[in-house]
Amino acid sequence: MRLTAFTDISLRLVMRLAVARPDELLTTRTAAGMLAVPYTHAAKAVARLSELGVVEARRGRGGGLQLTEAGRGASVGSLVRGLEAEGDVVGCEDDPPCPLRAACRLRSALRQAQEAFYASLDTITVESLVGTPTGPVLLSLTAPADTTAPRTK
Repeated sequence: MRLTAFTDISLRLVMRLAVARPDELLTTRTAAGMLAVPYTHAAKAVARLSELGVVEARRGRGGGLQLTEAGRGASVGSLVRGLEAEGDVVGCEDDPPCPLRAACRLRSALRQAQEAFYASLDTITVESLVGTPTGPVLLSLTAPADTTAPRTK
């Protein structure tokens, strides 16, 4: 099973926010630069994480992103469930639908395996992901210099 790029970006964003100082408010653009992901993808991740109550996003001057207490204590399994699209691991109902779907036992077996995957992630919290050695690496990330800013001579 492979997670979507959207879930990957979202989890990286949550991890970076988990190590932020209380007074450190990252913008979506800064976080995207730190994590080497496109701004538009990071913005979509922030929007979904806000809907899930994991990230608080404040706009305007003095705004930025912060991980909520619920986000800090969230299990990775619950986050992945909330971020991944609902549905089967395989495309039984795709167009055209699989001709075996009416009598297939694979679909049920894969659904059980998927739930076992999520259940194994339920024991891992966001907080537990950012201990050493990961936390210091997350803190060392910097956004690339803005190449669109005018240069001074």
